[in-house]
Amino acid sequence: MSEPRTFVVVGAGLAAASAVSTLRDKGFDGRLVVIGDEPSLPYERPPLSKEYLRGESDFDAALVRPAAWYRENDVDLRLGGRVDAIDVAARSVTLAEGEEVPFHTLLLATGGRNRPVPFAGADLEGVLQLRRVEDADRIREAASGGARVVIVGAGFIGLEVAASLRSLGAGVDVVEVFGRPLERVLGTEVGAVFQAVHSDHGVVFHMSEHVERLEGDGRVERLVTSEGTTIHCDVAVVGIGIQPNVELAAAAGLDVDNGVLVDERLATSAPAVFAAGDVANHAHPLFGRRIRVEHYDNAIKQGVLAARSMLGGTEPFADPHWFWSDQYDQDLQYVGFADRWDEIIVRGSLEDRSFVAFYVRDGVVDGVGGLGRGREVRRARDLVRARRPVDPAQLRDEDVDLKTLGRSLMEEAE
Repeated sequence: MSEPRTFVVVGAGLAAASAVSTLRDKGFDGRLVVIGDEPSLPYERPPLSKEYLRGESDFDAALVRPAAWYRENDVDLRLGGRVDAIDVAARSVTLAEGEEVPFHTLLLATGGRNRPVPFAGADLEGVLQLRRVEDADRIREAASGGARVVIVGAGFIGLEVAASLRSLGAGVDVVEVFGRPLERVLGTEVGAVFQAVHSDHGVVFHMSEHVERLEGDGRVERLVTSEGTTIHCDVAVVGIGIQPNVELAAAAGLDVDNGVLVDERLATSAPAVFAAGDVANHAHPLFGRRIRVEHYDNAIKQGVLAARSMLGGTEPFADPHWFWSDQYDQDLQYVGFADRWDEIIVRGSLEDRSFVAFYVRDGVVDGVGGLGRGREVRRARDLVRARRPVDPAQLRDEDVDLKTLGRSLMEEAE
């Protein structure tokens, strides 16, 4: 192919928009094609379960860039389009209408989709999931007027939706298979804090219960659990996670396993093909294993690094990860990645809902979560980066500055 070079981005979410912005900022002046299946401009998803769902902000506030930016930066934005196939050898993508778009370099930012609802009654009217802006609109409308809402899943999406709907006056029940909300991410004790927060706001929990079916005459009227509980409802919101959109990559012969497998630079197994965001299963140099996360902050940062890699950069993606969750007046922040731990060391008070929790394995801090202490969590980044054993007494001691402690561990590591 002759110059100018063509970079194609499949997907038009946050990671894609972050990559496109970086490419232009770094001086890439070739053809830039972005293909996304949603009709909307690239937007941020966190507001969908929070301020946008509550009607406190409009959709334009969630846009990554206004429409004019894409025109001014000569971005060929194909919204509401679909890629049917990728030919790695020929370096081209085929669109649903048959058009072939050649590329020199390709970025897969295909994100994920909601897991299918695995129980009977999923096709009833009033059974909803949240992933796109249209979903938030449907949930807000269906839950208005003091509706009774049952939420399946007590993860971050489920709890954020619960908080938003309670603020709108809906009655909310939550059904969760685990014993506490957020148990897999934050552990039993911290999960209990979040359960208490929501209970204080009138949310009714049904923990350690499995959904058997949804029932109703055309529209959902009740949820029945395997344990025999019947919950009457006007709306059911199912929040049981997402699955990465890997089908295009797999059909093109790329290596996939819980996402598209990428190396430290976000390069896939195919030449000149990269992946970023929710779909990327990344060989993380900091944690020494593969990690796929679905964070807002990760999508932005991986989009930036993917763009640099597309331009020939060799920097690894070694970010320790950071995310947040706002529920009512409570602000959780978290840095690191801990899906298993030997112990949780707490600084502050769980009872007072003011604490920092350190998730420790083999003496090393893998993750740090805090409620009402976002600054301390952010100052603990180097504790995660250092990958060095730390004295539990220092973690508990309120007088020990976490940034200073982290720096000293970083110096030891060097």
